[in-house]
Amino acid sequence: MRYDSAFIDGDWTPVHHDTMSLVDPATEEPFATLALAGPADVDKAVAAARAAGPGWRVADRAAVLRRVRDAIAARRAEFAAHITQDMGCPPKIADAVQVGTPLAVLDGFLSDPGRADERLGHSLVVREPVGVVAAITPWNYPLHQVVAKVAPALLAGCTVVLKPSEMAPSAALLLAEVFAEAGLPPGVCNVVVGTGPVVGAALAAHPGVDMVSFTGSTAAGRLVAKAAADTVKRVTLELGGKSASVVLPDADLAKAVKATVNNAFLNSGQTCTAWTRLVVHRDQHDEAAALAGQFAEAMASRLGPLASKAQWERVQGYLTAADGRLVTGGPGRLEGHDKGYYCRPTVYADVPRDAPIAQEEIFGPVLSVIPYADIDDAVAVANATPYGLAGAVWSADPQTALAVARRLRAGQVDVNGARFNPVAPFGGYGQSGNGRELGPYGLDEFVEIKSIQLG
Repeated sequence: MRYDSAFIDGDWTPVHHDTMSLVDPATEEPFATLALAGPADVDKAVAAARAAGPGWRVADRAAVLRRVRDAIAARRAEFAAHITQDMGCPPKIADAVQVGTPLAVLDGFLSDPGRADERLGHSLVVREPVGVVAAITPWNYPLHQVVAKVAPALLAGCTVVLKPSEMAPSAALLLAEVFAEAGLPPGVCNVVVGTGPVVGAALAAHPGVDMVSFTGSTAAGRLVAKAAADTVKRVTLELGGKSASVVLPDADLAKAVKATVNNAFLNSGQTCTAWTRLVVHRDQHDEAAALAGQFAEAMASRLGPLASKAQWERVQGYLTAADGRLVTGGPGRLEGHDKGYYCRPTVYADVPRDAPIAQEEIFGPVLSVIPYADIDDAVAVANATPYGLAGAVWSADPQTALAVARRLRAGQVDVNGARFNPVAPFGGYGQSGNGRELGPYGLDEFVEIKSIQLG
C-alpha cells in the first residue's frame, strides 16, 4: 500500500506536507505512517483533472467502469481486510456491506448510464458534465462512499480529485491501483489524502474545481459550503442523521425492535442512516425497551471497535451524561476487551424527546427508546430533530405504514423492514444535507443542463 504518495495524473507522487500514524482500532497499535498532502498537491491534482477532461468526455466510460467493477470484485478480500484494519469493521460485515454494497451500487450505475438528450417543443435539452469534481469522503464506509460519488461523476464525463478520510485511507489508495489496472486515463481520477482543514478546504475553495460532493458531519459540511461559496461552485452535502424507527401499535413488536437494534448497531453504530430512536406507543414502551435490551446484549459479541480513540471518547461523553433509564450497556469498555476502542451496546428507555441523546448524532451503538401517545404524536417525535436522512415505519397495515412514511421529513423511509435499494435516490432533508446520490438521480447531480433552441 502506498501510504507515502498521492495518486496524481496516473502516477504515484510522494507528498511531504505532514505525517500521521494509522492505528488499528482493535489493538490500538500503529500499523503504518501516512504521508499527508498539502495545498500544492491539490493544485497538481486539480490541474491534472482539468487537462484530462476533454479526452474523458469522449471515451467509452462505461467500459472502463465495468473493468473497475470487476477488479474490485477480484480483490474483494483485500479491500475488506484493509477496511477492517483501518476502521474496525468486523470481517464478515466488511465483506458483505463495506465491499458488497459498492459493488451493487456500481452494478446499478452500469445498468442505467444516464438519461438521453430530449426534445421539449423546439428545444433540445442536453446533459453535459459539470467539470472537475472534488469528492470528499468519510471514514465509516470508506469504499462505498467513494464509489457513490466517483462512479456517477466519471460516468457523467467529469474528472475527479478524491480526498478520502485520512483516518481510513487504505480502500481509496487500493482503488487508485485498481483505476490504473483498469485503464483509467491519467488525470481522470486523482487521490489525494490529507486533513479536512488543509486538503478539504483547499479543494472546496479551489477555482479550478467546478463541484464539491461531500459526505461527513453537519459541522464540517457547513465549512465546506462556506469555503465553496466564493467561487459559486455546485455543492452537494450528505451529512448527519438521527433517524427514527416508528413502531405502530398493530406491528409485530419483537420483529420491529430486533430489526431496529440491528440497524442502529450496524457498523458499531457508525452509520449516518442508523435508526437510533425507537419510537413506540407508551403502552408498549416497557416491553419494547426490554426487548431492545435483550437484542442489544445478544449483539455484543458481534460488534467491532469504534474507529478511533477520539470517537470512543465522544461516545463515552454522551453515555456519561445521558438522560433516560439505562436498560443495558452504559459507559465503559465492552467486557472481554482489554484493548481496542470497543463500546458497550447501549439502550436507554423513557428518553425525553429533547434530550441530547435523542437529538444529536452520537455515531456509536446507542439506542434511545421514546414513547408516544398517538400517530400524530409519533410523527411529531420522528420529525423533531434538525435532521432528516432516514427512518422506518412498522405496521400490520401496509397502507397505514405508507401514510405515516409520507409524513416523515426524511429522504428515505423503510416500511416494514424493506431492504436497501442501490438505485433509489439517497440523501436528506434539513441539516442532513442537500442533493442525492445513487441511481439516475445521483448521476444527475454531476451534469449541467443545456437548452438548445432549434430554428
